[in-house]
Amino acid sequence: MLFTHRFIVTYNSQLQAIKKMVIHWALALIAVLAFLCLGTAQAAGKAPSDAQARYKADRAACMKGETSQDRATCLREAGAALYEAKRGRLSESEADYEKDALMRCNLVSAENRDACMRGVRGEGKTTGSVAEGGILREVTTIETVQPQNPMPQNRPVRMPSDNIR
Repeated sequence: MLFTHRFIVTYNSQLQAIKKMVIHWALALIAVLAFLCLGTAQAAGKAPSDAQARYKADRAACMKGETSQDRATCLREAGAALYEAKRGRLSESEADYEKDALMRCNLVSAENRDACMRGVRGEGKTTGSVAEGGILREVTTIETVQPQNPMPQNRPVRMPSDNIR
């Protein structure tokens, strides 16, 4: 009987150690999740108020007629922007603008694609604006071309002085 009693005591102490370890890990996991949720909740709480403020400003501009669109289109676009901002899918970073512009260069023919990308990155001359109907980017590339039929080198060239005797 003594042997059985020792086995049960040892088994119970191991079980308690495992329970403590599981509880510690569970508490640590809960703490990490709470920290992550708190950060997400703060970001989510912050973005809609910024998005709401942006929507109010856009709506006011629509109502005053300060945009290049008619009122109905302007209000629809402002509402769509608010919806996308609340979903976290609206971004206004410079990197996103450049990435989108470079993606549009993929639609250009292969021979002009390099010039398109150079123009997007700021090279060349830029005129116009979105309000005027578009932005025109002009990139000048200078190429030297070798003549296709060079003059033969072994034929002497007659000079005007050769005719005088």
